[in-house]
Amino acid sequence: MKKIGMGLVGPGFVAGHHIDAVRRLGDVDVVAIAGSSQQSAEKKAREYKVDRAYGDYKALIADPDIQVIHNTTPNHLHLPVTLAVLQAGKHVISDKPLALNAEEGRKLRDAAVAAKVAHVVTFNYRGNPLVQQARGMVARGETGPLSFVRGYYLQDWMSDPNVYSWRSDPAKGGATSALGDIGSHWCDLAEHVAGAKIVSVLADLATVIPVRYSSGASAEAFVGTSGGNRQPMQVNAEDLASVLLRFDNGARGCFSVGQVLPGHKNDLELEVNGRALSLKWRQEEQNELWIGRRDQPNLNLAKDPSLVCRDVLPYVHLPGGHQESWADAFRNLLRDAYQWIREDGRPEAKPAPLPTFEDGYRSTCLVETMLRSHAAGGRWEQVQQ
Repeated sequence: MKKIGMGLVGPGFVAGHHIDAVRRLGDVDVVAIAGSSQQSAEKKAREYKVDRAYGDYKALIADPDIQVIHNTTPNHLHLPVTLAVLQAGKHVISDKPLALNAEEGRKLRDAAVAAKVAHVVTFNYRGNPLVQQARGMVARGETGPLSFVRGYYLQDWMSDPNVYSWRSDPAKGGATSALGDIGSHWCDLAEHVAGAKIVSVLADLATVIPVRYSSGASAEAFVGTSGGNRQPMQVNAEDLASVLLRFDNGARGCFSVGQVLPGHKNDLELEVNGRALSLKWRQEEQNELWIGRRDQPNLNLAKDPSLVCRDVLPYVHLPGGHQESWADAFRNLLRDAYQWIREDGRPEAKPAPLPTFEDGYRSTCLVETMLRSHAAGGRWEQVQQ
């Protein structure tokens, strides 16, 4: 089988995981990376053991050996980089959020559809086998009609005021921080598992740390701080939020996000409550799915190929008791993406669980509606798309 040539723009924190995942697929050749300068690109290329390095993303896009490009740049570069990829007629995999706002998200969605290429957003928690197990149980009616969907996504890497990331800069991260960064993940996961759409929201946002101290360089996610001279920077974007939800199937819901909560490393939880049973999945305990019942004992379903449903088996790679991880779920998502790419991005060939630019655009609409709800003093706002 001929290998697919892959290029990556923006070799920051998550880039290494993209490269690791595609190399594990076995049929993808990592051809080149592009950085903010030739020097930085060459440094990252050596680190990731990639032969070619470009200081200009346009040169990478023009490389004839590359058929698909991963965009892992900061949010403000998603629009120009991804549009350039689509105009070149190449397949594209974008880190989330798809764009700074809904207007940009719509432009990218429309451009991707017009280009007739594969277009994927890395809502990677869909790649967890027990997420697909829960989704299937809801779809088959095992839970009964859903009445409530709730959860949270909590982190602590921004608890230190000395952490100043580009996500705190509205020119680079947009008007939102925690909601756009991790709230987008939770909402996509909730809609994906529930098989229902959020139609209205009521949001309460807060900026727990309004002044951060910058050394002049943007801190990468989950990286500790160091000493040196630092300048105070005013921050207006939320680092904590709680949102009430209404779904199009009549279910209610709520979730909270925060990145300033000590002790919470990457603590994502989703619970769906049906009339017959409840399901709960936690990212930090991702090899178990809790099943709650009223008239029978509750149980934990272990990730085990002999126990999950048949359509979940492609997402399980190890026997029961052998723990699979965040990186394995990420690989599952990219495996589905490259399966679609080998089919030239034909809409009918897309694997059902795979998130596209349509899902990325929807995410920008949801976050924008939450910002609007909070700005209006905390009132119900309908999601417009």
